[in-house]
Amino acid sequence: MKLKELLEGVEGLCSPLGDIPDKNISDVYFDSRKASGEGVFVCLRGSISDGHLYARSAYERGCRFFVAETPLTDLGDDALVFLCPNTRRALAVMSDNLFGHPSHELCVIGITGTKGKTTTALMIYHVLNATGHKCGYIGTSGIDYGDFHIDATNTTPESYILQMYMRHMCLAGVKYLVMEVSSQALYMSRVHAVRFDLCVFTNLSVDHIGGHEHPDFEHYKNCKKSLFSDYGVSTVLLNADDGYAAEMQAATKSGTELLTYAMYADADYRASAPTRYRESDRLGIEFSFTRGGEKHIASLPFPGHFSVYNALAAIAVCEKCGVTVKDTLIHLARVRIAGRFEIVEAMKEATFVIDYAHNKASLTSALETLRQYEPKRLICLFGSVGGRTFGRRTEMGEVAASLADLCILTSDNPDGEEPTDIINDIAASFGEGSCPYRVIPDRADAIRYAVSIAREGDIFLFAGKGHETYQLVRGERLPFSERNILLEECQKRLMAKR
Repeated sequence: MKLKELLEGVEGLCSPLGDIPDKNISDVYFDSRKASGEGVFVCLRGSISDGHLYARSAYERGCRFFVAETPLTDLGDDALVFLCPNTRRALAVMSDNLFGHPSHELCVIGITGTKGKTTTALMIYHVLNATGHKCGYIGTSGIDYGDFHIDATNTTPESYILQMYMRHMCLAGVKYLVMEVSSQALYMSRVHAVRFDLCVFTNLSVDHIGGHEHPDFEHYKNCKKSLFSDYGVSTVLLNADDGYAAEMQAATKSGTELLTYAMYADADYRASAPTRYRESDRLGIEFSFTRGGEKHIASLPFPGHFSVYNALAAIAVCEKCGVTVKDTLIHLARVRIAGRFEIVEAMKEATFVIDYAHNKASLTSALETLRQYEPKRLICLFGSVGGRTFGRRTEMGEVAASLADLCILTSDNPDGEEPTDIINDIAASFGEGSCPYRVIPDRADAIRYAVSIAREGDIFLFAGKGHETYQLVRGERLPFSERNILLEECQKRLMAKR
């Protein structure tokens, strides 16, 4: 690709030479360690490091073309630096150009909101594929299409990675892409240059505030809202029961098709009469809903009213993609989503639930939902991440202390912090009237302890890790599967009884 073609559409681009040289370019880099003389290095400002400081490293690897926000003074005279006001947006545009605008060849479904993105996206992904609509997925659980899977570093990857995998999907014959669109992705312009066809708003509550994330809730909300105002979406699907739905609707452009789903407000897809069911080590919910005057019955193999909302959104999206409601319901009854209220059928006496609940809102929702199934004891095993979102520790501790019968405080992803320091922060929120708790810093040991104390009728919530297959410890992702440890320990207990 010619350099001029690669840079086409970059906002505010300034070349010191005026005309752009007639050079062939094979790649774009934002990691100086991967740079070479065949590409362009884009200097990105991150929350921890600044790519402008690594331009010299890219130059020493042969790179001679740079895109930056400020002049680069430590390069040789043969380096050409293009200046622009926002290199993140520039990277997104350049990546879109490099990979041939793949989002224009896909039906791209974007899902944003505080809770429910992953479950809703994976419901859609499974139903579309099961009904012959070749679909890819990008989100918290990784990148998936066909037989390909790669774990995710971010809910929504950097724009270059995003565009690259969209092109791979196109080459593999994928026609639909369902993507979780995080507030950080919108904030950091990772989805800039993506053409969205249909976007879903699930809900909004306080999260990702402070540290390297959003400065305040208003900023967080406005980033979410930008998905509906700035990306030329043709169809918007809103949770009409959420208090911020009206703001999201107001942000949409004139002529955008609007669809709604709800349990209480008037909506295009409206659910009612949710009924819980419990079968030994399984939990679920059934509900009825109306669409176009027709009444349907849905059965889901996971619990909670929030599951009803997720399913309604999936039903609406799948119908928009050409799948009948009847077919969607058949496949939703069979779907299993790793780490999202995942019922692990490991022991008949007790129910074990693995969930990604890692903040106040999600943990409250999870525990209140499980309490509705009338467990003999509700036991919560959880920790909190290290190095950020320090306020979550107290909030999660207060929630668990008031809603559980017993808490097992352990590690989550401690990263650079000592696990005991994080646990002590959580434990400080347990006071008079709180449930009892036990501290077991090693999460594998904590899981083994949970299995050892399981009694008939107990429900255990393992919160925080969800689908993750690692623990982040001092910058390293160490292999760790909560599900495998649980199954192994339950098997040992079963064998010991024989």
